[in-house]
Amino acid sequence: QLSVFSALVLHHTVVLLLLIHSGGGQSQVIGTSQPIVAKVGDDITLPCHLETVGDATDLTVEWARPDLEPRFVYLRRDGVELQLEEHPLYMGRTSLSTKKLTCGDISLKLSKVKLSDAGTYKCLVPKSGTESVVELTVGKLA
Repeated sequence: QLSVFSALVLHHTVVLLLLIHSGGGQSQVIGTSQPIVAKVGDDITLPCHLETVGDATDLTVEWARPDLEPRFVYLRRDGVELQLEEHPLYMGRTSLSTKKLTCGDISLKLSKVKLSDAGTYKCLVPKSGTESVVELTVGKLA
């Protein structure tokens, strides 16, 4: 039979192990394993969200193409978009939904898709330590 003290120690040990197992509340960035297919001129969304965070409004969110310099196609730090650090080819064509940010949805809207937009995109929230990769394929209009 467990004493009250032993039961309390056991309870706290289980809670601690659960916290360690869950990564201490760290959030994971989740995207899609399926490539996104678009036609030239389309407005599309590259999916990405944070698994455990409720509100991502004030987090740093980076959308990047590793093959470009500068690599950022969208950059948001502490709730502010930093357009001057974004690649010129994407100026005025990328955005996040501020409404959806409150639910941890950090999907990138890309307007007026061009053939040159085809490639690998990385969605990263530095605080989470994880990233997601999304592949975009672009075809010409039929």
